[in-house]
Amino acid sequence: MNTAGGTDLFYGRIPVFRGFSSLMDPKLYSPLPDDWTIGVADIVESTRAIAAQRYKAVNMAGASVIAAVTNALEGREFPFVFGGDGASFAVAPADLDLAREALAATATWVKEDLELSMRVALVPVSAVRAQGLDVRVARFGPSANLSYAMFSGGGLGWADAAMKRGEFAVEAAPPGTQPDLSGLSCRFEEIPSARGVILSVLVLPARGADAGAFRKSIEDIIALVERSPDAGRPVPAGGPPLRWPPQGVEYEARAARGGSLAKRRAVVLAVTLWAYVVMRFGIKVGNFVPRNYVQQVVENSDFRKYDDGLKMILDCTEGLENELTQRLEAAASAGILRYGLHRQDAAMMTCFVPSVMRSDHVHFIDGARGGYATAATALKAMMA
Repeated sequence: MNTAGGTDLFYGRIPVFRGFSSLMDPKLYSPLPDDWTIGVADIVESTRAIAAQRYKAVNMAGASVIAAVTNALEGREFPFVFGGDGASFAVAPADLDLAREALAATATWVKEDLELSMRVALVPVSAVRAQGLDVRVARFGPSANLSYAMFSGGGLGWADAAMKRGEFAVEAAPPGTQPDLSGLSCRFEEIPSARGVILSVLVLPARGADAGAFRKSIEDIIALVERSPDAGRPVPAGGPPLRWPPQGVEYEARAARGGSLAKRRAVVLAVTLWAYVVMRFGIKVGNFVPRNYVQQVVENSDFRKYDDGLKMILDCTEGLENELTQRLEAAASAGILRYGLHRQDAAMMTCFVPSVMRSDHVHFIDGARGGYATAATALKAMMA
């Protein structure tokens, strides 16, 4: 999150940039120190889980990595990125042991409480650079409240592939170990498309592609989306739908600590009922103002990012989807990029809110019918 501290202030000293259209500017990215470590995690056979319509469980697992490491580091800043069916991050040497424990505990929790298999790994930055690749990080500010990381250099992609080969693996913690997932929740309902299509977009450079050509293609895609009235943030200005009981009650109960699952479920039901009443009727509680919180939820939604490739969840018209597809097909035919798209009727949000009294809560957005994971499957099919 945005609380500075720790023994290494490298990330906190990187200037925050605001305009998403400038994300391909190499001057925005700073190389991670050699003694840092990359953490990677993903769900094994996420495609099968998605086919079984377990979209929310997959997203909850991905977000749990970020929540667990953030809580283990007591809110110290570190770069991270949510990937739908997983997450990636980087930590300083002083935080490595804490991150390892959090990852190991999260893998166990995901298996026992979400009935999914998560692989996790910690990859030294030095190992990435030994491959002739790099890990460079920038800080993008979607609002005045929050910043989150962008990654370039190819190192994150290599680390993810190494994890899938079984390298740098972190063993899961003993059965019954639970990470601190305080602040992880999913109380909002699915967000239906307002323009016709929720489009998951994943764009990576083709092997051997010219870096300048790829940069221009990404900039053209972003310009097309940003100047079009036919596409935009998938979270409406009034915030996502809110009902009680929320669809995510069971997941939030399983993420909580203390007592039996039945007790935790009852506590979550009571807390979410109170929250629903406060939000539904706009009741000011102390310094908490529901209208301000909803505005922050909208502004802090993580619906577009860059981590060795462009990822976006867009609410768009079919016409814009067709135009975007044509541009991507042309660039792919020219050997510049690879891409995967997945269309669905709604988006979903998974939230990490350490405190409602702070403005830097982050809300992870994915498609509600497969999202990034299904777009990645389409990209792999293109490569094949």
